[in-house]
Amino acid sequence: MHQPRLMTRPRLVALLVAASLLGLGVSSPQALANDAATPTPSADEAFKAIYTREWTWRQAQFAGEDDEDSHKGVADHLPHVDKATQLLRQRYWQDVLVELKAIDVAHLSSDAALNFAIYREQIETLFASQRFRDYEKPLNADTSFWTNLAGTARDTFHSSEDYEHYAAWLRDLPRYVDEQIVNMTAGLARGFTPPKVTLTGRESSLTVVTAAPSVESNPYYAPYLKMPATISAEEQLRLQAAGRVAIEEAVLPAYRRLLAFYHDTYVPGARRELAATRLPDGKAYYQSKIHEFTTLDLSPEEIHAIGLREVAEIHGEMLAVMKETGFGGDFADFLHELRSDPKFYAKTPEELLMRAAFIAKDFDGKAAEYFGYLPRARFAIKPVPLDMAPFYTAGRGGPGVYLLNTYDLPSRPLYALTALTLHESAPGHAFQMPISLEHKGQPEFRQKSYLSGYGEGWALYCEKLGLEMGMYKTPYDRFGMLTYQMWRAARLVVDTGIHAKGWTREQAQRYLHDNTALSDHEIETEVDRYISWPGQALAYYLGEMTLWNARHRAEQALGAKFNLRAFHDAVLEMGSVPLPMIDVRIDRLIKEEGRGPYPDLE
Repeated sequence: MHQPRLMTRPRLVALLVAASLLGLGVSSPQALANDAATPTPSADEAFKAIYTREWTWRQAQFAGEDDEDSHKGVADHLPHVDKATQLLRQRYWQDVLVELKAIDVAHLSSDAALNFAIYREQIETLFASQRFRDYEKPLNADTSFWTNLAGTARDTFHSSEDYEHYAAWLRDLPRYVDEQIVNMTAGLARGFTPPKVTLTGRESSLTVVTAAPSVESNPYYAPYLKMPATISAEEQLRLQAAGRVAIEEAVLPAYRRLLAFYHDTYVPGARRELAATRLPDGKAYYQSKIHEFTTLDLSPEEIHAIGLREVAEIHGEMLAVMKETGFGGDFADFLHELRSDPKFYAKTPEELLMRAAFIAKDFDGKAAEYFGYLPRARFAIKPVPLDMAPFYTAGRGGPGVYLLNTYDLPSRPLYALTALTLHESAPGHAFQMPISLEHKGQPEFRQKSYLSGYGEGWALYCEKLGLEMGMYKTPYDRFGMLTYQMWRAARLVVDTGIHAKGWTREQAQRYLHDNTALSDHEIETEVDRYISWPGQALAYYLGEMTLWNARHRAEQALGAKFNLRAFHDAVLEMGSVPLPMIDVRIDRLIKEEGRGPYPDLE
């Protein structure tokens, strides 16, 4: 899974594209694969003026909260998140949608028509998030606005100016926290909160700040512990002193207020019901989240049925691999052995990290066989920070980093590590996202946006691609891959079961326990994530299905002309797009007789 910076972000401004392309005024996504009728420069220019202005405004709106997307250095302030600002954003994006309606799509060039399809759905998703007042629920069981804030303290600073900006950012933190508390209070008043059961015990990400034994051990002081040698010793002392004052006088009081509010008011008052459909305007809200995270126009009932079908099919594959291991018991006994036998688990965090590093290097030796275009960017493998690890997923990846959870090693099976590493590092998130950033010819709203259906679908596709690449060395490794496939298929059943069919938390946990080899700890944290983050879990398997269906269609149509590197390059050079656009691109690949975007590399 990817989210920017610490890869946990459910933030309200996630640059995600929603739903159906039918609202574009064209008969179907296929129309975008054809040349537009009589391209008119003025239509392209009018559209470019709209998105250039809005993107510049958007970057300014979220400066300090979203610097990992802007790549413009360290901000000296946090954005405003008060109600007046939220209403301003809603009106702004509503006005942009009105402007977009005035664009004659039929007169856009082919490239502009594709950009228009992506951009309009992006704006509609941002507008919908404001309309449903997502900003009144800036947290879930997996992450929160304050864990995102703490991510800034893990950034790399290069100059005195960076540190001066950071100190100013720290001093602005109390205002930002207080605005978030007001928003959370408004959500609490209308029953718009994550379920209480998913929030209990999550204070550790706050107490790691409030209970730090010294300023120097406070997570927000981390950038001052290892400062660049280019900054003089005298200057370092000055900057460190300013940082201490900002943490003591601004950060700590703000966090203490937040902890008291969270513990004494928010968690006790949070709603008891699990289903998103029980939220205000809940059915429409849950459907909007399905659109946001999958970019497909499917109902909960349709998704639930797809999940049941896929779970049954994968279960048969798992039984076949189980027999290969020579195990003599039944499926439940095999899962018990996988969960309990020490040979399947690392003995130290360092062993887990080193095994992941070996897997990543194993892929490096195979990369050129499967991909023509390789990203210039590299990534580091790091442990998940301890303050987040107890409730964090097994790993997260993105540009420059693969975070691996070394907390509770008996819940981190080695037989699933290859699949996890292919998903989070390369050729998954830490491979795909840099490629998107390197395509400078695309507008920034495409380079720096992330769609879960595409991004998570690609990463899950990469897990299964590992079979062809020879990445799985034993039947147990292949079973680990299949249990991860089953996990994502089961999410279709569990997410819709919880949010549309009245499933209980225990029912969802039992379903994952009986169908996957996930540890009990991971099952508990994952189910709480699905409960408190409706719709996000649907992106993975539906995205992967789209990619495999497109690939099989290309293989059948092209026969001997099919080139796997060209297929992968065609998918990746698009950047993060709505899932229907993958079919559009592969139709073009077929029309061009399998020639990808980089013929010299194929």
